Amino acid sequence: MRYFPIFIDTKELHCLVVGAGEVAARKIELLLKSDARITVVAPWACDTVLGFVQQQQITLINRKFQDSDLNNKDMVFVATDDGHINAEIHALATQQKILVNVVDNTPLCKFITPSIIDRSPIVIAMSSGGVAPVLLRYLRQKLESVIPKKVARLGKFSEKFRETVKQRLSSVTARRYFWEDVLDGPVAEQIYNDNPDQAEAMFETLLDSHGEQKTQGEVYLVGAGPGDPDLLTFKALRLMQKADVVVYDRLVSKDILELVRRDAEKIYVGKAKSKHTLPQHEINDLLAREALKGNRVVRLKGGDPFIFGRGGEEIETLVKHNVRFQVVPGVTAAAGAASYAGIPLTHRDHAQSVVFATGHLKDESIDLDWPALVQNNQTIVFYMGLTGLPIICKKLIEHGMPSDMPIAMVESATMEHQRVVTGTLSTIESIASAANIKPPALIIVGTVVSLRDTLNWYQQEHSPSV
Repeated sequence: MRYFPIFIDTKELHCLVVGAGEVAARKIELLLKSDARITVVAPWACDTVLGFVQQQQITLINRKFQDSDLNNKDMVFVATDDGHINAEIHALATQQKILVNVVDNTPLCKFITPSIIDRSPIVIAMSSGGVAPVLLRYLRQKLESVIPKKVARLGKFSEKFRETVKQRLSSVTARRYFWEDVLDGPVAEQIYNDNPDQAEAMFETLLDSHGEQKTQGEVYLVGAGPGDPDLLTFKALRLMQKADVVVYDRLVSKDILELVRRDAEKIYVGKAKSKHTLPQHEINDLLAREALKGNRVVRLKGGDPFIFGRGGEEIETLVKHNVRFQVVPGVTAAAGAASYAGIPLTHRDHAQSVVFATGHLKDESIDLDWPALVQNNQTIVFYMGLTGLPIICKKLIEHGMPSDMPIAMVESATMEHQRVVTGTLSTIESIASAANIKPPALIIVGTVVSLRDTLNWYQQEHSPSV
């Protein structure tokens, strides 16, 4: 992030605009939405700028720029058509530690003006760092269409009662829970419908009830999916934004973690092969302990909580401690890996059933019902099977699966750096070793793997497969 987004208090801000053409006028229009004092210096002015002068909204000095014009200024916009003058003013302002923006010349900008969605007192600002203005306008149009104009009423209502709530509810957590109930419930609807008296009456009733009750914590077991943040469910994202504490492990991608509420406490509990930051029973206790403190706890789990995610063990502990919880399913790794690798798990001509199994090693063996796995017209997906790959291939062949059965390994499924290798039960070990396949990796066994060459779509749009 080269440009750090901030909001500047404009109440005492004195801004200089050099230039008075239509380009400068657009910047002046933006500044006029603030409390800033605006001085414009230019030997001539367009009609739009002259209109601002007539309305006594700005001060216009009709002459060329002078060095002294920078005196006592906090911010400068330079919008002349003379590149030499623009560069000179930029150098002078920089020397005097004055924020300077040379319009349409990003290298000469100490700050840039974002694209703004104004629902004052709610203001949303976006920037592309000057590299993609058309994309920025496109995104702004999208947001303008989904953020109602009336959201400004909610902002003003919140401002009016902010101190009241602060006095009545002592803890930050209690206040946040209360405001979430206001914004998600009938009080907000009355505000949107312009019924302020009814909204205030309902607000008081809700505030009284919050003041009497003890804040209750809750745990949300959220399936984070195989890695691509676009595969999160709406509910998962909503709960991630509400969390006070987020407990996550190695399989949760950085992109997904970025979507968590910024000020939430994040606790990493690890879980790599033969190396756990916290043993599972301690994770279980941690979730219960944080919820009993009154926190909303999100347990982010790669894939789905109930498919090799040990979610069942975690909620058994929560039930034992009378902690409320919700389980939010996610796209399991098998579905994500198969879809993004172009391998259908079932297919009319290849497989009428699919089995999920763990390839996790215990005492250098894998305890599975191998005869049940070796069935005609069945796809097998092994989770956590990278280290046990030689045993998996050996056992399947021993129990009657052909040695030339197609097999695929999908590393970092659904991510841009996803890699896929394919082979047969007799060749995949050497192929995976040569490709240096690393966890997280999923194994898919069955004749459906032969369809990858035809149905592969994602890899063609991103990095090539191995």
